[in-house]
Amino acid sequence: MKIQTWVFIVIGMFLSVSLKAENESLWQLCADGLHASYAPAPMASGCIGILPGKEPFQIEQVVLNHVFDAAAPGVVSRVMRGINPFELKMKVDGETVDTLRITGWKQTVDMHRAVHRTEFRMGQKVRVVSDLRALRGLPYAGLVSVQVEALADVEMEVCCGMEIPDDYATGRVFYREVDADGTRLYLLEAEAVSARKLRRVAAASTFLMEDRDVQKPLFKEDANELCLSVSIRKGDTFSFSLVGSVCSSRDFSDPYNEAERQVVYAVHEGRERLVQSHERLWDELWRSDIRIEGDDDAQRLVRFALFNLYSSCRAGSRLSIPPMGLSSQGYNGHIFWDTELWMYPPMLLLQPGLAKSMLDYRMDRIGPARRKAMAYGYRGAMYPWESDDTGEEATPTFALTGAFEHHITADVGIACWNYYCVTHDTLWLKREGFPLLREIADFWVSRAVWNADGSYSIPGVTGADEYANGVTDNAFTNASASLALAYACRAGAVCGEQVSPEWKEVSQGLRILQFENGVTREHATYQGETIKQADVNLLAYPLGKITDPAQQRKDLAYYAERIDQQNGPMMSYAVFCVQYARMGDAEKAWEMFRRCYLPNWRPPFGVLSETPASNNPYFMTGAGGLLQAVLNGFCGLQVTEEGIVQLPSVLPPHWKRVTVTGVGIGRQTYVREQP
Repeated sequence: MKIQTWVFIVIGMFLSVSLKAENESLWQLCADGLHASYAPAPMASGCIGILPGKEPFQIEQVVLNHVFDAAAPGVVSRVMRGINPFELKMKVDGETVDTLRITGWKQTVDMHRAVHRTEFRMGQKVRVVSDLRALRGLPYAGLVSVQVEALADVEMEVCCGMEIPDDYATGRVFYREVDADGTRLYLLEAEAVSARKLRRVAAASTFLMEDRDVQKPLFKEDANELCLSVSIRKGDTFSFSLVGSVCSSRDFSDPYNEAERQVVYAVHEGRERLVQSHERLWDELWRSDIRIEGDDDAQRLVRFALFNLYSSCRAGSRLSIPPMGLSSQGYNGHIFWDTELWMYPPMLLLQPGLAKSMLDYRMDRIGPARRKAMAYGYRGAMYPWESDDTGEEATPTFALTGAFEHHITADVGIACWNYYCVTHDTLWLKREGFPLLREIADFWVSRAVWNADGSYSIPGVTGADEYANGVTDNAFTNASASLALAYACRAGAVCGEQVSPEWKEVSQGLRILQFENGVTREHATYQGETIKQADVNLLAYPLGKITDPAQQRKDLAYYAERIDQQNGPMMSYAVFCVQYARMGDAEKAWEMFRRCYLPNWRPPFGVLSETPASNNPYFMTGAGGLLQAVLNGFCGLQVTEEGIVQLPSVLPPHWKRVTVTGVGIGRQTYVREQP
């Protein structure tokens, strides 16, 4: 390894540690309005997502990553909610602990340690602190750790239950006692079958006790709950944890016993080691960080976007990220272009291992993509607009996007080439990258139609603007297809492979239309209608097909006011921000940066919704766009065939400096500061 690379690594590690120590509050998001508006912040491990609520110990749902129930006539596949093994209830002196009886309520999302903390008092009886972790080191499990300080002599009862969502066909909850190498374990367990019988899901939980002298839990058969009863003297503190695991037949042939094994493992590890492993793995992720000096609100916003994307994926999992991540069943948990165009680029810069898993997802599903191309009369591979775990088309039949939004196949090809550009892994390109690009190129050659003037058109598509269906020569579709074809040619040259001359011919011949005034025309029949989101403007960034600043400004001015202000997603303004920052317009870039998140920001933590008019736990696609505004816009990072470079750009007027650590394979550090 070059000395320069080692220097970058050391600097990156030093900056990562020192910046965390500099101001811990910049790693925390806090809420203290118990009766104020509340959008929950998800906690996830890349395998399960846990959505905590406002009530003490409340878990609204558990979401399973890429675990789908089967489709049925008129109903497409949908990602499943898991059995919830984290259901806790507490009584103090016979009174139920709930929002009607507590004061001093406060919640904190600690992004550094990946823990969701709830604090409150119940009268003059107890002060409670409850920490929730979706364990990074045991990713099908979660840990709830509770500390109770007695303000008076009290009797306390804590019960854990199992919630089986009502969209399961059958399910049961039961109690088991297990001797595990001399340790007596008291387990609450559940198993259920999905509504259409495709998947089996199992869960297990138990109390982890720091005080081994506490009496054994009591199973209440009528309520299917495992309960602890303790007396706490004034001034004493009682601590316990609840560990739960959720497994499915998608990931394990025997989910029932695996869920139990994981809980047994957690008991023998103990709370301290589970937390240490969790925090160590998050420290590794945070070696890749974005530090903004001069704007603490922007710092927390951007770091929260990183936190949510990091939470949604795992290196080596060969899985991708749906639009809502693991926060909900939004969009049925399917995979769209949201991955390749919005979430993947910042992950490729900061976490190439996670980005590779997202790309592996597409590699593993090339077979269904070939079959789809054949079924629609084309060659090569044609990726579905919405993909579930099978890799087949999963778009609801009423949505025309499933029939017409073909640019997804180009988006996958562009992501493939960019992975090579960042890693320069020639062996991977020969074995996996180029074979995929070849299939994609063959598809586009068969999809394009030759015109009498020698140009090529692509008819019958939906572009990034999903308000225009079945159009011809959509700007983004043609430009992305052209780029994918060009990248396939370059990959062939790197690998020493002969490529079809048609690839280059079609790539160079695809039409990009203009109005008479020189504005790039969205498609052949476009007349200035309202659009859902940026389409033409994507040609300048991220595609790089339009490089003339005058043309960029002309297109930006024309289309910025035609975007649906209520129902358009937030990413359009993120790409506007990138372009203005690179053109040196700091004021305009700052305006677009604020427009890309402010209407979608939801209190108290800053959860992002998809549109100004919607509410959802967290829109991961928007997080990807926001991060590109900072990484590729303000900091000027760009993936090229030579690797990652830093282009000229400007910061918002009041920002002092942006430092990005842990970039690329070499873990480099990039800085942009005010002149």
